[in-house]
Amino acid sequence: MRELSELVEVDRPGWPVVAAHLADARVPVRVLPGDPERGRTCLHRLQVTARSFLGAMALESGGLLVDDGWLRVYGGGGPGLPGLGEVNDLSAAVVHGPPPHLVVGHDVLGGVFALNGPACEDDRYPGRPGEMVYFAPDSLRWEPLEAAYSSWLLWMLQEHNLENFYADLRWPGWREAVAGLAPNRGLSSVPFLWTEEAAADPAAVRRRPVPLAELTGLNREFAALVGEPDPGPFGTL
Repeated sequence: MRELSELVEVDRPGWPVVAAHLADARVPVRVLPGDPERGRTCLHRLQVTARSFLGAMALESGGLLVDDGWLRVYGGGGPGLPGLGEVNDLSAAVVHGPPPHLVVGHDVLGGVFALNGPACEDDRYPGRPGEMVYFAPDSLRWEPLEAAYSSWLLWMLQEHNLENFYADLRWPGWREAVAGLAPNRGLSSVPFLWTEEAAADPAAVRRRPVPLAELTGLNREFAALVGEPDPGPFGTL
């Protein structure tokens, strides 16, 4: 493992670039304050430098609440939001090596954004090593995003990108429903999002707040129920 000083003391740190894009975001973004010691520990266990966007998020940010909290992006850990280290149990990475994929965000419907590891050879995760994938709650499978973490982070800050990505899953009044949720809670849907009934009329779906861990756990069970491959862990929430 590289020493922490090698990861922190870099030319051209990534955070000023990330912060500038966050300030210029075309969607509402709340940047949670991070704890310096927690961020340094997270960076050390990630074994990426502060020059990268991922390292900058871990070291300098507690996380992001994007589009009024629809999307939660993990950093080093902040108020009400766990950090990348806790979500991915990076303490185990010190002994066993990095996970095959790194969970970097969840959305309010239980969708999961993850980064394929450099040695990811698991058929459950499409895309190439170093690329982002998304577990979709309406298909119950991982989908390739064909983008690196930095490109994904910038993409979600642009106008209309999230709106288009979630066009079939949002409903009139979604913003008001999401804005009052704590970062560790999501919205359970009936009929379930992967059913034909929900796809036919998203506005008719009934929703209620539940712990996000419960929601992601249900989605993993649903995948097995409909015969999809086990998507693997969705992170500790």
